Amino acid sequence: MELLFETDMPDILYKGKVRDTYDLGDSLLMIATDRISAFDSVLPCGIPDKGAVLNQMSAFWFDKTAHIVPHHMIRMVDDVEWLNRTYGRSFSETVAWRSMVVQKAERIDIECVVRGYISGSAWAEYQEKGTVCGVNLPEGLVDSEELPQPIFTPTTKADSGHDEPITMREMKNLIGEPRAAELMQKSMTLYRYARDYALERGIIIADTKMEFGVVDGQVILIDELLTPDSSRFWDAALYKAGKSQDSFDKQPVRDWLVQAGWDKEPPAPMLPEDVIAKTTARYREAFRRLTGRELVG
Repeated sequence: MELLFETDMPDILYKGKVRDTYDLGDSLLMIATDRISAFDSVLPCGIPDKGAVLNQMSAFWFDKTAHIVPHHMIRMVDDVEWLNRTYGRSFSETVAWRSMVVQKAERIDIECVVRGYISGSAWAEYQEKGTVCGVNLPEGLVDSEELPQPIFTPTTKADSGHDEPITMREMKNLIGEPRAAELMQKSMTLYRYARDYALERGIIIADTKMEFGVVDGQVILIDELLTPDSSRFWDAALYKAGKSQDSFDKQPVRDWLVQAGWDKEPPAPMLPEDVIAKTTARYREAFRRLTGRELVG
């Protein structure tokens, strides 16, 4: 399938590192492209099937968790003819299975991060301060260890640059105490549900981030949910605390870029074919194991 980097419609509303969003009038079309970013730069090559994985996995989780929190998905686009006929557009077949029509929502500018294991930047902070995003943790934890209880570590939602960690107090000041408490409760409930479900399928969800919006006064999930781009997935059979874990995500890309000596300043270099293939395989494997389905499109 042709890698989806650009679409030719004039009414693009937002072009992110991975997703393109189009205004359909009373709703939006969100397209998950095959673009891939690393160290805040979009690479000149794509990862085949990545957009389809992100879109179909989000749709799976939106359906799976709708009893916990409602979501913005109206319909996953499995029929481009239906999309174009309904909304008077002319999108190409490449958007099938990698896009969804969603409700318009007022985005809450907070990234809701839940961590069940200590890894990555959280591990680095803990080694230095004994905390993660200001949350005090027990002494003696090791890299990738499961936390006694999951913790909620929100960040700002930046349109450009890095998201910045904030405390619960800062979050309450930004969006009000009732809404902050609601987002924390919903995020923690979603994480625990997904963690238990995934573990039965041999996948550890070490951490994840979620986004919420408001429609008619009701908080709903928006953007993506529990994908390899928004979560850290580990193979439970290979898991061993005390070291860094292999993840079902773009880890081969990051590893190669570091080994290649890239200075993390754009433009990013082209990836070798074997790295691209390994990354596609990781995304597809995560999808198959978590959903029990084969990828479509």
